[in-house]
Amino acid sequence: MLEDLKDCLRITWPDEDEKLTRMIERGKNFLNNIVGIEMEYLNASEEKTLLLDYCRYAYNNATEYFETNYKPHILRLQLMKAADDLESQEADE
Repeated sequence: MLEDLKDCLRITWPDEDEKLTRMIERGKNFLNNIVGIEMEYLNASEEKTLLLDYCRYAYNNATEYFETNYKPHILRLQLMKAADDLESQEADE
């Protein structure tokens, strides 16, 4: 995930790796809390895309705008995860 974020931010130097790693963890916590479940952040997933966008906002000290600007994406992710959870529960029954 670190390399994906560095690529997204066009960072080629290792000096900020620790800061970026902490940023990724904060972003995961934020998105997990707002969606309501622990997510995987796999390649080419909606949650990974949102995480990278959150980190981009955090890197530029603009996290206060993230939730407003990405509201439709967050809502879609919440609905997708709720539908997946419901499907999983029905399969277990």
